[in-house]
Amino acid sequence: MAEEKKFPLLSNINSPADLRKLPESLLPQVCDELREFIIESLANNPGHFASSLGTVELTVALHYTMDTPDDKLVWDVGHQAYGHKILTGRRDRFDTNRKFKGLKPFPSPDESEYDAFIAGHASNSISAALGLAVSASLKGKDERTVAIIGDGAMSGGLAYEGLNNVSSSSNDLLIILNDNNMSIDKSVGGMSQLLISMHSSQLYNKIRHKAAMFFTKIGLLNKQRAASLTRFNNGLKAMLYHQQNIFEGMSVRYFGPIDGHDVIELVRMLNIVKNMKGPKLLHIHTVKGKGYKPAENDATSWHQPGLFDIETGERIISESGVPRFQDVFGETLVELAKSNPAVVGITPAMPTGCSMNKLMKEQPERFFDVGIAEGHAVTFSAGLGKGGAMPFCNIYSSFMQRGYDNLIHDAALQRVNMVLCLDRAGIVGEDGPTHHGAFDLAYLRPIPNITIASPYDECELRRMMYTAQQPNMGTFVIRYPRGRGSLTEWRCKLESIPVGTGRNLREGTDIALLTIGPIGKSIANVADEAAKEGISVAHYDMRFLKPIDEKILHEVANKFGHIITLEDGTVKGGLGSAVTEFMAQNGYTPRIHIMGIPDEFVEHGTTSELYHLCKMDKAAVWDVIQNIKKQGI
Repeated sequence: MAEEKKFPLLSNINSPADLRKLPESLLPQVCDELREFIIESLANNPGHFASSLGTVELTVALHYTMDTPDDKLVWDVGHQAYGHKILTGRRDRFDTNRKFKGLKPFPSPDESEYDAFIAGHASNSISAALGLAVSASLKGKDERTVAIIGDGAMSGGLAYEGLNNVSSSSNDLLIILNDNNMSIDKSVGGMSQLLISMHSSQLYNKIRHKAAMFFTKIGLLNKQRAASLTRFNNGLKAMLYHQQNIFEGMSVRYFGPIDGHDVIELVRMLNIVKNMKGPKLLHIHTVKGKGYKPAENDATSWHQPGLFDIETGERIISESGVPRFQDVFGETLVELAKSNPAVVGITPAMPTGCSMNKLMKEQPERFFDVGIAEGHAVTFSAGLGKGGAMPFCNIYSSFMQRGYDNLIHDAALQRVNMVLCLDRAGIVGEDGPTHHGAFDLAYLRPIPNITIASPYDECELRRMMYTAQQPNMGTFVIRYPRGRGSLTEWRCKLESIPVGTGRNLREGTDIALLTIGPIGKSIANVADEAAKEGISVAHYDMRFLKPIDEKILHEVANKFGHIITLEDGTVKGGLGSAVTEFMAQNGYTPRIHIMGIPDEFVEHGTTSELYHLCKMDKAAVWDVIQNIKKQGI
C-alpha cells in the first residue's frame, strides 16, 4: 500500500505491456518514479548507481515503443539496465539485486525473457544484436533488434568490428548510442571528441526521407540500389555540412544527437526510426547520474558508491585501517615512477578502479588511459616497452581475456619488458560470473617467456612490483584480488624477490599445503587448528606460478605423502595442475588434493559466501585435512 502511494504508476507496472497501456503524457511521471525507486533501492542495497540513473528516460521510451520481449533489447554495458530490470517484472525482487541467490548483477537470458543477451563486458552489443537481427531475418521473424551502447563502450574495438559488418549484412538493426561522455571515468580518445561535437540536421533528414519515398514510388530504389544511394546521400551531406561522421561513412543512417532525458522526444524519434529499413543509429546525449545532484557532479565516484544517505549524499564507508590492494598498487606505482624515469602507467578506462589515478595526478604526462580497449592497452604497452619505457599496464583479470592474443603475439613472443598487473583476480563477489577473475592463472601458464606472480600480502605486492621493473625481466604478470588486504603497516622497503622462488611459512611433517596469492593468508591459521589435533601441516607460499619453485616441489615430494594446493583460480590449469604435472614428470606419487574455483561459472554473492560455495575457504581446507587423517597420513 505504501509503495502504491509513493509510486502510483510504477507500482502497477509489472511488465512493459502495462507501461504501454499508459497515455504518453504520463511517461515523464513514470520516469520520475523509476528514478526515485532506483535511488532509494541502491542507497540500501549497493550497486551500479550513476549509469542506470542516466538511462531512465531511454529505458521507458524503448519499452513503450518496442514490442518487448518479442523485440530484442541488447544492453551494452549491463550496469545501464537497472531500470530495464524494474520495468520487466523484477521490481518486487530488486532488493535482492547482486545478492547471493538474488537477481543477477547484469542482464542475463537465464533470468528473464526480456534480457536478450548477457551484458557484463563492454562493446559486444552491436555484434550480438546484429547476430540476433540476421537470425530473425533468416527465420522470417518480424521482430526488431536494438543495441544500446554507452558508458564509453564505443571506445572498444569490438564495437567497430560489429559496426563495420552491420552495413554488409541485410538487417534493420537500430543502434542507440547513449553518449554521456563517460565510461566509469571520463571518456577519452578521438571518438569521445567526435561524439561531443557531432550534430545532425532535421531538415536534411526530412528531405532525405521524402526523396527515398519518391524514388521507391517510381521504381528507382530497391534493395540493391539502397546501399549505393545511402553512400551518395552521405557524401552529399558531408559536402553540404563540411563533415561526415564515422557511422554514415559505414553506411549506417545517423539521427541525432537528441536530448536523452526528454522521454516524449525519445518516443517520437523511436517511433520514426524503428520501422525504417536498413541499419540506423540514434545518438542521444545523457547525463550520468541524472536526477541525483551528488552523482551528476561526480559520476566517477558514484558509479558504484556503496551505501549512502539519500538526503545528504554522504557515502557510508566502513574504515578498517587496512588498504585495498588497488590502493597499494597505486601508491607503489607513484613511488617507482619517482625513482625510475622509464616507468609509465596504462589502463583501459579504469584509472580510478585500479587506483592509477594517483599516478595521473602526480605525473599526468606518464599516464595513459586508452579507453575500453584491453587488446590495444597490451599492444600499446608492448610498443612502449620495446621503445625503452617501463610500462605498468593494469587490467581487470576478466577483462584481460580480451587481450590474450595481444599478450602472446605482441609481448611474450618479443620478450618485451613490461608489467601486466591483473586487478580483481579470483572471486570478485557481487559482480558475478562475468567479472570473476577465475581463468588468468590457467590461460597465462602455457605462454612462453612470461613470469606469473601473485602476492601473499601488500608488502609482497610492493616487492613484486619493484622486482618486475628491474632490467631484462621480460613480460611480468602480477595478479591480486579485489578488496582489502591484511596489513595496516604496508609501506615496507622496496626490494627484489628472486624470480621463481617460494617461501616456507610453516614447517610440518604430515601434510604439505601449497598456496599462491592472498588466499593463502586467509587460511594460514588452519595449520594451528590441525596441530591441536596432532596433525602437522607445512605451509608454503609459492609466490610464482611460472617459473614455479622446483626446489620446493622436490622437497615436498620427498617429504610428504599428501599435498593440498589452494588457489583463487580455476582448478583446471593453474597451480594444482602445475604441481600435478611436475610430480608426474619426475616420477613422484603423492596424493594431490587440488582446491580452487570449480570447473563451472560461479554465481554472484559476497566473497565469503562464494569461497564457501566453491569449497575454498578455511572450513573446506580443514575438511580436506580431516579426510586425509581418516584415510591415514
